[in-house]
Parts: sequence; structure tokens; C-alpha cells
Amino acid sequence: MHTFPVTVYYDETDLGAIVYHANYMKFIDRARADWVRSIGVDQNALREEGFVFVVHRIEADFLASAKLEDRLTIRTAVKSVSRLRLVLDQKVYRGETCLFRALVTIALVSLDGKPRRLPEELTGLGELGALLTM
Repeated sequence: MHTFPVTVYYDETDLGAIVYHANYMKFIDRARADWVRSIGVDQNALREEGFVFVVHRIEADFLASAKLEDRLTIRTAVKSVSRLRLVLDQKVYRGETCLFRALVTIALVSLDGKPRRLPEELTGLGELGALLTM
């Protein structure tokens, strides 16, 4: 499981100092990018080769509110992996309280938007494959 810390700032809240709902998507997006980097995937190099990751689907549940200056932790774990998609389980916590959870399906596409198979290093070979199937 990958963890990523976030502190809630003023510009991420509404008039009631509660995190605006769309910002949870930003939080999990940052955590996902950090997770990809942590497993050794260079997204800039991938793009130079003509490929990018895209979000295919998000299923989200808002469970409780985060507030101004809360210190949050985003936990990212791989739920499933296939040749075409990764499904990630992402949760936002304040302490041990889960505030938000999402199942996020990501895919690889060419720069012209055509689906591509995930590289073998993401689907089962070597140390990286072991990380993805935990």
C-alpha cells in the first residue's frame, strides 16, 4: 500500500471551511501520480514514447468531511490488474477515519486516444509485477 500526505489549504475549501467535493479527486490524483513514480514508471518518458495513463472510471463515496488544515493521508492499493487496466482502491483518511473512498480504473492509451496494452512490467514481470498483484 502506498501512502501520500496532504494538508488541506484554504483554497481547497468552501465558505464553511469544508473541503470542496471536487478536491478529493485532486487529492487522489496526486497520490496516484506519486504511486506511479514510486514504482519506477517515468510518465514523461512514457509520453515521449507516445503513451499516457488516463482515468477510465471512478466510483466514489463521500463518507465524512475534511476541513481546513486537516492533515490527511491518501492510501492507494492495487485491487486488480489486467493487460488493459489497473483498478486502484484509493481512500482518504484523517487519522484512522476514512473520509472518502474511490475505485479508480486507469488505462494506457496512445496520444491519439487508442487503448494500448499495459507494459509487461506493469502486469506481472519482476519486482514491479509483484507489487501490483499484492
